[in-house]
Amino acid sequence: MSHVTDFPAAAPEIAAAHFLQRLNLETDCDDVHSAMKEGDMDFVLLHVVGSPEAFARRHIAGALHLPHREISAERIAQWPADTLFVVYCAGPHCNGADRAALKLARLGRPVKIMIGGITGWADEGFSFA
Repeated sequence: MSHVTDFPAAAPEIAAAHFLQRLNLETDCDDVHSAMKEGDMDFVLLHVVGSPEAFARRHIAGALHLPHREISAERIAQWPADTLFVVYCAGPHCNGADRAALKLARLGRPVKIMIGGITGWADEGFSFA
């Protein structure tokens, strides 16, 4: 028996529920890039870490800089309550997107994390502003 089969695969209905839940919470760099390229940006993309200077040096075009520490009901009041926020940080080694997503969810806002963050965006070969 291999390490892969040490534990049996979940029943298909359990796997479907699990992966649907993940897709409800996450998106990836390619999906965000495709939406932007097609002009179908029905979300607000937030760059949630770093200083204004770091943001100016490198960020995803169209993203707004709102560090997770600055997210508040007052700061996000400019968007309608049903606005979907997609948050990203430096990459898999950074939990800034998780912190931002938690704050937004606690404020009653729809939110997804763009998995991979800046590192994933660069790995896909997408350009930065």
